[in-house]
Amino acid sequence: MEQNKEMTAQESLALIARTMDSNRKDIIRKGGKYFILWGCLLTIFSLLIYFLWKTTESGAWNNLWFVMPIVGYGLGWLLKRNEETEPVQNDVSRTIGNIWSAFGIFACSVAVVVLLYSKFGSSAIGAIVAGASLSAQIVLLFGLAETISGVVLKNLTIKMAGFITGIGGLATYYFVGANEEQMLLFTFAGIVLAATGLIVKRQYK
Repeated sequence: MEQNKEMTAQESLALIARTMDSNRKDIIRKGGKYFILWGCLLTIFSLLIYFLWKTTESGAWNNLWFVMPIVGYGLGWLLKRNEETEPVQNDVSRTIGNIWSAFGIFACSVAVVVLLYSKFGSSAIGAIVAGASLSAQIVLLFGLAETISGVVLKNLTIKMAGFITGIGGLATYYFVGANEEQMLLFTFAGIVLAATGLIVKRQYK
């Protein structure tokens, strides 16, 4: 009888493990299209802002970044509405949501700190340097969030994509410099994100 109970416990643990693994794969499979969506939006908006900034020589076009979340969440809502089944809601999906929420909070906080420093900082040169490095900081945070998501989902493709985006983007920044070309860091991140979505969709089709 004790042996039967032990086997039942082992079978229960195995069932839980299989369920968690199935949930992870389902999240990755369904998340692939959102990677593609946000990757395409990031690419389009960064190229648009870069073009407008380059042609008008005005950094005010960076305000267009505030439009991207509105467009993205609207399109994301339409994608969820057209799904045949309800999105998976469990500890894994909630953890992934919390990771990207933390990224959003950190990215916005960094932007606000840099903005305030550029407005009220005593050193004009320091303000220019702080503002110029904002793109690199956000791309690094973006890559970190994506890498952690890959760790939680146990997916090597997502982990590698996050590392390439964060570290590769930071390294590229030092070659691009503190000018309108820094918008191309987000183009790079968007292309990597969209490519990641295509790969994981192929992996879990």
